[in-house]
Amino acid sequence: MDASHGRDALGWTMARTSGLLLGQDTVDAVLRLLTATALHTVPTATGAGITTSAPDGSRTTAVGTDRTVLAADAVQYELDEGPCLTAWRHRRTVRVDDVAHDERWPRWGPAASALGVASSLSAPLVAADSAVGAIKLYAPGPSAFTAEAEATMAMFAAQAGVLLAAAEGFRRGADLDADLRQVLHRRDLVARATGFLMGQDGVSEDAAFTHLLALARRDRRGVHDTAAELLGARPRGR
Repeated sequence: MDASHGRDALGWTMARTSGLLLGQDTVDAVLRLLTATALHTVPTATGAGITTSAPDGSRTTAVGTDRTVLAADAVQYELDEGPCLTAWRHRRTVRVDDVAHDERWPRWGPAASALGVASSLSAPLVAADSAVGAIKLYAPGPSAFTAEAEATMAMFAAQAGVLLAAAEGFRRGADLDADLRQVLHRRDLVARATGFLMGQDGVSEDAAFTHLLALARRDRRGVHDTAAELLGARPRGR
């Protein structure tokens, strides 16, 4: 799945989610829509889920597409280790090509393998300065996720985190209009920065977006912050 298709799917999800929020549907509907779109965007995945905080502060799977997702997540919470928790804590995308032999999580890996999971891809859901959760994909075969899928997932999660925060804010009676304006502003920043790199470097949209993600990873910053800095540094008249 190429990055442009991922952006198309994300744009559709954002429009659909805005309608759900304005119609006062539940946050659960937003989460189900996000996981379904993540599976559509990265078709090598067979399961998806979103981890958020429970009312008591513990980690919980707010929505999972199947029992394997719920079981693999439950082991992460029980052991307090795993790729999804790492993605949340360190605010970075985490790809696992072979869970059974990945030494980063010596207890979770074999347990997840026994459940039928071989690969995973997790990304943090970040809004403003707060990580509000993580989204993850699982697959039964090793090396199911490519570097391109990793970049697409990072882009998807960057927007999904703001949407999730907006949905939670709406449920708490926060100002939805302000949240949605922030969502649109952040999308515009990324689109403008991508366009700027296309013109500056003479490359395709996908190449420009990949370059933007690489800059964000290099500087260990969010893609929106990187886009804003890039546009702020843009010479006048260009």
